[in-house]
Amino acid sequence: MVILYGIKNCDTVKKARRWLEERGIAHRFHDYRTDGLSQEMLAGFIDALGWEPLLNTRGTTWRKIDEARRATINNAEAAAALMLEMPAIIKRPLLCAPHKPMLLGFSDNSYQQYFSEV
Repeated sequence: MVILYGIKNCDTVKKARRWLEERGIAHRFHDYRTDGLSQEMLAGFIDALGWEPLLNTRGTTWRKIDEARRATINNAEAAAALMLEMPAIIKRPLLCAPHKPMLLGFSDNSYQQYFSEV
């Protein structure tokens, strides 16, 4: 089962969900805010992708954090703690499909390529 992780009011997540629906790709949406984010789940994401790509340092959530605290987010442990505290700081969407690597972010081309590879 394809799982799309993110936050439902994120415009990029909406685009990804629409892309999947328009192509009839069965999937489940997992909203970090309503469905939760466990330490184990996040550890799996970090193991697969690394903490740096997962941490969205270009979004408003990051910019709202004071500079002193941002300076302390310099390793996987600190980043994971922040992501568990503020799931909106995780780059999104995150797409997981059986027997495929995780895909972070959305673009029409990347999704097309991801689903064309069998």
